[in-house]
Amino acid sequence: MAGGFKWIWTYRDYLIILLAPLIILPLPLIIPRTEASCGYVIILMALYWCTECIPLAITALLPVILFPMMGIMESGEVCMQYLKDSNMLFIGTLLVAIAVENWNLHRRIALRLLLLTGVKPALLMMGFMVSTAFLSMWISTAASTAMMLPIAQAVLKQLSDNQAKAEKREMGLMSPKAAQDIQACEIANTEETKENSINMDLFPEALKESPESQPRRLETEQRSPESEPSPESEPRRLEREQRSPESEPRRLEREQRSPESEPRSPESELRSPESKQRLLELSRGMSLSVCYSATIGGMATLTGAIPNLILKGQVDELFPGNGDIINFASWFAFSFPSALVMLALCWLWLQVLYLGCNVKKWFGCGTDKEGDEEAYQVMKDEYKKLGGMSFAEGAVVVVFVFLVILWFTREPGFMPGWATVLFNQEKQYVTDGTVVMFMSTLFFIIPSKLPTWNSFSEDGKPHQAPPTLLSWGVVQQKMPWNIMLLLGGGFALAHGSEVSGLSRWLGQSLTPLQTIPSFAISFLLCLLVASFTEFSSNTATASLFLPIVASMATAISLHPLYIMLPCTLSASLAFMLPVATPPNAIAFSYGNLRVIDMAKAGLILNILGVITINIALNTWGTAMFDLNTFPDWANTTITTP
Repeated sequence: MAGGFKWIWTYRDYLIILLAPLIILPLPLIIPRTEASCGYVIILMALYWCTECIPLAITALLPVILFPMMGIMESGEVCMQYLKDSNMLFIGTLLVAIAVENWNLHRRIALRLLLLTGVKPALLMMGFMVSTAFLSMWISTAASTAMMLPIAQAVLKQLSDNQAKAEKREMGLMSPKAAQDIQACEIANTEETKENSINMDLFPEALKESPESQPRRLETEQRSPESEPSPESEPRRLEREQRSPESEPRRLEREQRSPESEPRSPESELRSPESKQRLLELSRGMSLSVCYSATIGGMATLTGAIPNLILKGQVDELFPGNGDIINFASWFAFSFPSALVMLALCWLWLQVLYLGCNVKKWFGCGTDKEGDEEAYQVMKDEYKKLGGMSFAEGAVVVVFVFLVILWFTREPGFMPGWATVLFNQEKQYVTDGTVVMFMSTLFFIIPSKLPTWNSFSEDGKPHQAPPTLLSWGVVQQKMPWNIMLLLGGGFALAHGSEVSGLSRWLGQSLTPLQTIPSFAISFLLCLLVASFTEFSSNTATASLFLPIVASMATAISLHPLYIMLPCTLSASLAFMLPVATPPNAIAFSYGNLRVIDMAKAGLILNILGVITINIALNTWGTAMFDLNTFPDWANTTITTP
């Protein structure tokens, strides 16, 4: 029996691929209508997306196969959904992010922000959170997390070394009686070393690496490109690490008992485990603060997270007469204050959870100033390694700043923007995607160095023209093409729901919800989406839920954005599990976190996030988008045959 279960678990992906279509096949057979056929495709894709039995991007291509075969849409119409304006906006944004990363500009920005905050525990965590969140607004959350965590570990290691030096200084100031105690401890440790060596000869499995070699090994593994987990194997690797009997607390306890550790006085022996535990808690809190702030920062801009772009694409698809209600400026005005509040709440919660309710401890009152200076010097040295700002970095900054200015002034909302005055008098000819594609194209035109008039270089060789800021080879290596397919799959599902009539059927079925207060509907849906996204990717969650909630909103005469906006933001509230988001997985891979640590911190943060989103929705969100009235463009869409 045990062997049978093991075989099923081993081949579970193949079983899901084969059995899932057969189990739900009666749906289109019993109800031979296009609504049932579209529902079959949506359920099948939901199962594949949640279980990840095949790559997410391949699942997103199923509408290209199934919609034409089931008579829902023609193949050409389906394929058009995979390269819409939102996809071009995403591609252009990624090109900007690749240019920033290619010239190491993101590292310069992060270190400069950290130097402004200092190394006091609370301020240090705040500095890492603000830096990571700001970077995640413009580049991928995974990239910002992967860059910030090694810096955080280096600073924490310096703080740990400073703590050890402080203990040595304390021992140097002790009385002769304490020195005799230290000598007695040394003799005892020597005898214990001999005894342990005998035990290790008898029990070879007890051999472990020394504490001195552990930091070097971790540093080597972090720098090695071969040690980085592949995206597809990450969930299984994390699962193995969770089941591993060699847990982090045991390792720390083993290091504390190591005979090779420093001799301590009786007073220092009592205080050292507490200080080590304090540093461990700070390390865990710092790792969580980086991955959580990356997720929160991505929520602040339209291009920061994939669900945000899915919302824009589906609003434009389902409600074509919406007047470009979701653009970069309007999204930023609504989501940026929400992200700031969530970032502050996250910082406060992690302070309480890992540093306690001691304000003096938060800001390092009474700590060793010399040790703080040494830790601060680590960040200064990292910044000095970057050298002065090059022409290429300056050019990327100029292009980036102009891009943001053009985004904000295209359709500011309170006055006609430059696009309205120059191009969009009749239709929405120029969009945010147009702007970012124009600016990102400049990276392939502007040289990375100032041209010179010399025919020969300094070494006497013929002068070569400098390369441009970006090359297509770099883009091919760093561009996540699978995300484009995921976006297209979500847009194809939304369009298929409209064409097949499934959206109208769902809307009519959900009309009894009119009796429930709108704020209660929004809050409950946010909790549902936030729970679902812990076990599924935020892209798949948004693609599945947004067409359904849009149909529900139009059926009960509720502003579609009143439900779609909070559900989109809630799709990013994945703070509880290591496999929920790439930032969580990256932070967990460093080894100082347990699943219970992430679940305990993430549960409260999920609840705080849902509350914050709904408060924002019913305050400045209602005023911005006029959410108390049912718009004409939504009513026109629902009555369109």
